[in-house]
Amino acid sequence: MIGLYTKNFEDVWFGVACDDKKIFATSFSSSQINVLHGLLANIPFNIPFQQPAEFSSFAEQALDLMKDVYDGKGAGQTLPLSMEHLSNYAERVLEAVALIPVGYVSSYGAVAKAVGGSPRAVGRVMATNPFPPLVPCHRVVASDFSLGGYSGGLRAKLEFLKREKRGFIEKMEIPAKKKRLQVYPVEYVLNK
Repeated sequence: MIGLYTKNFEDVWFGVACDDKKIFATSFSSSQINVLHGLLANIPFNIPFQQPAEFSSFAEQALDLMKDVYDGKGAGQTLPLSMEHLSNYAERVLEAVALIPVGYVSSYGAVAKAVGGSPRAVGRVMATNPFPPLVPCHRVVASDFSLGGYSGGLRAKLEFLKREKRGFIEKMEIPAKKKRLQVYPVEYVLNK
Protein backbone atom coordinates (compact mmCIF):
# COMPACT_ATOMS: atom_id res chain seq x y z
CA MET A 1 0.00 0.00 0.00
CA ILE A 2 1.18 3.51 -0.82
CA GLY A 3 1.30 6.06 1.97
CA LEU A 4 0.73 9.75 1.25
CA TYR A 5 2.82 11.96 3.52
CA THR A 6 2.96 15.75 3.68
CA LYS A 7 5.14 18.05 5.72
CA ASN A 8 5.53 21.82 5.96
CA PHE A 9 9.01 23.36 5.99
CA GLU A 10 9.10 27.16 6.27
CA ASP A 11 5.78 27.79 4.46
CA VAL A 12 6.42 25.25 1.69
CA TRP A 13 4.52 21.97 1.72
CA PHE A 14 6.30 18.85 0.51
CA GLY A 15 4.64 15.54 -0.19
CA VAL A 16 5.70 12.02 -1.02
CA ALA A 17 3.72 8.96 -2.07
CA CYS A 18 5.75 5.90 -1.12
CA ASP A 19 5.84 2.48 0.40
CA ASP A 20 8.79 1.34 2.52
CA LYS A 21 11.06 0.79 -0.50
CA LYS A 22 10.16 3.15 -3.37
CA ILE A 23 8.83 6.60 -4.14
CA PHE A 24 5.82 6.66 -6.47
CA ALA A 25 5.36 10.45 -6.66
CA THR A 26 6.48 13.68 -5.03
CA SER A 27 5.06 17.17 -4.99
CA PHE A 28 5.60 20.57 -3.40
CA SER A 29 3.55 23.75 -3.18
CA SER A 30 2.56 26.57 -0.87
CA SER A 31 -0.68 24.63 -0.25
CA GLN A 32 -1.07 21.20 1.36
CA ILE A 33 -4.18 20.55 -0.77
CA ASN A 34 -2.21 21.23 -3.98
CA VAL A 35 0.50 18.83 -2.80
CA LEU A 36 -2.05 16.08 -2.17
CA HIS A 37 -3.62 16.72 -5.59
CA GLY A 38 -0.17 16.47 -7.19
CA LEU A 39 0.50 13.16 -5.46
CA LEU A 40 -2.88 11.68 -6.36
CA ALA A 41 -2.48 12.74 -10.00
CA ASN A 42 0.78 10.82 -10.30
CA ILE A 43 0.40 7.58 -8.35
CA PRO A 44 -0.54 4.41 -10.23
CA PHE A 45 -4.32 4.06 -10.31
CA ASN A 46 -4.35 0.36 -9.39
CA ILE A 47 -2.47 0.53 -6.08
CA PRO A 48 -4.39 1.33 -2.87
CA PHE A 49 -3.22 4.30 -0.83
CA GLN A 50 -3.77 5.84 2.58
CA GLN A 51 -2.63 8.87 4.56
CA PRO A 52 -1.02 7.35 7.68
CA ALA A 53 -0.99 9.30 10.94
CA GLU A 54 2.65 8.34 11.57
CA PHE A 55 5.53 8.98 9.18
CA SER A 56 7.61 6.02 8.04
CA SER A 57 11.37 6.49 8.26
CA PHE A 58 11.56 6.17 4.46
CA ALA A 59 8.96 8.93 4.03
CA GLU A 60 10.87 11.18 6.47
CA GLN A 61 14.07 10.56 4.55
CA ALA A 62 12.36 11.39 1.24
CA LEU A 63 10.80 14.59 2.58
CA ASP A 64 14.12 15.73 4.07
CA LEU A 65 15.86 15.05 0.75
CA MET A 66 13.19 17.06 -1.10
CA LYS A 67 13.74 19.98 1.26
CA ASP A 68 17.50 19.79 0.69
CA VAL A 69 17.04 19.87 -3.09
CA TYR A 70 14.58 22.76 -2.75
CA ASP A 71 17.16 24.66 -0.71
CA GLY A 72 19.84 24.04 -3.34
CA LYS A 73 21.78 21.62 -1.12
CA GLY A 74 20.66 18.16 -2.12
CA ALA A 75 22.03 15.86 -4.75
CA GLY A 76 18.57 14.96 -6.03
CA GLN A 77 17.30 11.48 -6.68
CA THR A 78 19.21 9.18 -4.35
CA LEU A 79 16.24 7.09 -3.24
CA PRO A 80 14.59 4.43 -5.44
CA LEU A 81 11.80 5.71 -7.67
CA SER A 82 8.96 3.57 -8.99
CA MET A 83 8.81 4.18 -12.74
CA GLU A 84 7.18 0.93 -13.82
CA HIS A 85 3.92 2.74 -14.57
CA LEU A 86 5.64 5.26 -16.90
CA SER A 87 6.48 4.85 -20.58
CA ASN A 88 9.97 3.64 -21.47
CA TYR A 89 10.68 7.03 -23.01
CA ALA A 90 9.58 8.96 -19.92
CA GLU A 91 11.72 6.68 -17.78
CA ARG A 92 14.80 7.33 -19.97
CA VAL A 93 14.24 11.10 -19.86
CA LEU A 94 13.72 11.17 -16.09
CA GLU A 95 16.78 9.00 -15.48
CA ALA A 96 18.94 11.34 -17.61
CA VAL A 97 17.60 14.49 -15.94
CA ALA A 98 18.22 12.96 -12.51
CA LEU A 99 21.93 12.91 -13.42
CA ILE A 100 22.20 16.70 -13.87
CA PRO A 101 24.28 17.85 -10.90
CA VAL A 102 23.52 20.80 -8.63
CA GLY A 103 24.98 23.95 -10.15
CA TYR A 104 24.40 22.82 -13.74
CA VAL A 105 21.60 22.87 -16.30
CA SER A 106 21.02 21.05 -19.55
CA SER A 107 18.77 21.87 -22.48
CA TYR A 108 15.71 20.06 -23.76
CA GLY A 109 17.69 19.42 -26.95
CA ALA A 110 20.73 18.04 -25.12
CA VAL A 111 18.53 15.65 -23.13
CA ALA A 112 16.81 14.58 -26.37
CA LYS A 113 20.20 13.95 -27.98
CA ALA A 114 21.23 11.77 -25.02
CA VAL A 115 18.03 9.70 -24.80
CA GLY A 116 16.45 10.01 -28.25
CA GLY A 117 13.34 11.84 -29.32
CA SER A 118 12.82 15.56 -29.79
CA PRO A 119 13.26 18.55 -27.48
CA ARG A 120 9.48 18.96 -27.48
CA ALA A 121 9.02 15.35 -26.33
CA VAL A 122 11.50 15.96 -23.50
CA GLY A 123 9.51 19.09 -22.58
CA ARG A 124 6.31 17.04 -22.36
CA VAL A 125 7.98 14.59 -19.98
CA MET A 126 9.32 17.49 -17.89
CA ALA A 127 5.83 19.02 -17.74
CA THR A 128 4.48 15.78 -16.25
CA ASN A 129 7.48 14.89 -14.04
CA PRO A 130 5.99 12.87 -11.16
CA PHE A 131 9.09 13.37 -8.97
CA PRO A 132 9.78 17.10 -8.51
CA PRO A 133 12.24 18.24 -7.21
CA LEU A 134 14.02 14.87 -6.78
CA VAL A 135 14.18 14.57 -10.56
CA PRO A 136 15.25 18.18 -11.12
CA CYS A 137 13.19 19.27 -14.12
CA HIS A 138 14.01 22.85 -13.07
CA ARG A 139 17.55 22.17 -14.36
CA VAL A 140 16.32 21.70 -17.94
CA VAL A 141 16.20 24.93 -19.96
CA ALA A 142 15.89 26.10 -23.55
CA SER A 143 18.92 25.83 -25.85
CA ASP A 144 19.42 29.63 -25.70
CA PHE A 145 19.58 29.35 -21.87
CA SER A 146 16.21 31.01 -21.37
CA LEU A 147 14.10 29.26 -18.76
CA GLY A 148 11.74 27.43 -21.09
CA GLY A 149 8.74 26.22 -19.10
CA TYR A 150 8.04 25.03 -15.57
CA SER A 151 4.81 23.76 -14.06
CA GLY A 152 5.55 25.67 -10.85
CA GLY A 153 6.01 28.92 -12.77
CA LEU A 154 9.10 30.54 -14.25
CA ARG A 155 9.75 32.62 -11.14
CA ALA A 156 9.96 29.45 -9.03
CA LYS A 157 12.30 27.86 -11.60
CA LEU A 158 14.57 30.92 -11.52
CA GLU A 159 14.63 30.91 -7.70
CA PHE A 160 15.59 27.21 -7.74
CA LEU A 161 18.49 27.93 -10.07
CA LYS A 162 19.66 30.91 -7.99
CA ARG A 163 19.83 28.69 -4.91
CA GLU A 164 21.88 26.16 -6.87
CA LYS A 165 24.49 28.65 -8.12
CA ARG A 166 27.97 27.28 -7.37
CA GLY A 167 30.30 29.49 -9.40
CA PHE A 168 31.12 26.85 -12.00
CA ILE A 169 32.45 28.20 -15.30
CA GLU A 170 33.07 25.17 -17.53
CA LYS A 171 30.48 23.10 -19.36
CA MET A 172 30.96 19.35 -19.22
CA GLU A 173 29.57 16.06 -20.45
CA ILE A 174 28.25 13.45 -18.08
CA PRO A 175 27.52 9.79 -18.86
CA ALA A 176 23.83 9.07 -19.47
CA LYS A 177 23.31 5.36 -20.19
CA LYS A 178 24.92 4.72 -23.59
CA LYS A 179 25.40 8.38 -24.55
CA ARG A 180 26.67 11.56 -22.93
CA LEU A 181 24.64 14.51 -21.67
CA GLN A 182 25.96 18.04 -22.12
CA VAL A 183 25.52 20.20 -18.99
CA TYR A 184 26.30 23.87 -18.45
CA PRO A 185 26.92 25.98 -15.36
CA VAL A 186 23.69 27.47 -14.03
CA GLU A 187 25.38 30.86 -14.40
CA TYR A 188 24.73 30.60 -18.18
CA VAL A 189 21.04 30.99 -17.36
CA LEU A 190 21.42 33.50 -14.53
CA ASN A 191 23.67 35.79 -16.59
CA LYS A 192 21.35 35.80 -19.61
